[in-house]
Amino acid sequence: RKPVVLEGMELGTCTTKWTVDYLSQAEGSKEVKIHVSAVPQMDFLSKNFVYRTLPFDVFVRRAAEVKHKQYFLSEDEKYYLRSVGEDARKDIADIRKQFPVLSEDVQIPEYFEKEQFFSSVFRISSAGLQLWTHYDVMDNFLIQVTGKKRVVLYSPRDAPYLYLSGTKSEVLDVDNPDFEKYPLFVKAKRYQCSLEAGDVLFIPALWFHNVISEEFGVAVNVFWKHLPAESYDKSDTYGNKDPTAASRAIQILDRALKTLEELPEEYRDFYARRMVLRIQEKAYRNDYG
Repeated sequence: RKPVVLEGMELGTCTTKWTVDYLSQAEGSKEVKIHVSAVPQMDFLSKNFVYRTLPFDVFVRRAAEVKHKQYFLSEDEKYYLRSVGEDARKDIADIRKQFPVLSEDVQIPEYFEKEQFFSSVFRISSAGLQLWTHYDVMDNFLIQVTGKKRVVLYSPRDAPYLYLSGTKSEVLDVDNPDFEKYPLFVKAKRYQCSLEAGDVLFIPALWFHNVISEEFGVAVNVFWKHLPAESYDKSDTYGNKDPTAASRAIQILDRALKTLEELPEEYRDFYARRMVLRIQEKAYRNDYG
């Protein structure tokens, strides 16, 4: 249950074939919805980016550029494609369906049963783009086909220090964090790896990760269900909704905290501390590294 970089995997012909020219020609001018950001650090919480639509071949060439003659926000804007299903609210991303020609070039490592498969997400990033720190609820492989990425990871146990809003951390700049704003972040233990073309990073469910594209790059992200299928929210098309039991538990906790508001502050504080002790006693693990 720890991240690991797998090198020398057999990934198919994608590692040699997926040049800018080949990508542009292979899937042609079908329209894709992309993120466009005027700054390198994308923030999903403040939404410091816009969604735009481009023909795939035009998008690939723009994403590979450093300066743009044609642009939406600025000549050095960053582009990011995270493929989605035909109907993003109902359909999962599956490279075999959304990018059938390119999917024939990819050999996905078989480290899980076929019925556990959840999604295969096609990703393209401009050089310098940094994605927000977040966790996913399913195990996944980040297959770096072309380009280089730097990935910073944090253990699920360090969640108390990451200033969470849902599945995402408020701390965007993990290299130069604002310790006045996020003083507890200093306690989070940082793990880091560099992915070269052809490397595969295994990211276990619940591990936080922050991804920096050091070069223009193409990747395929494969998610699978590590837990029994019924553990997951059936309406989840992105693989980032908490397991149904966890969601129920959080709702119950929220109701319990609201009930405590009926008491004076001194009592509220006392019984909240008792609740924390019960959670620690019943649920905390002490065998993490």
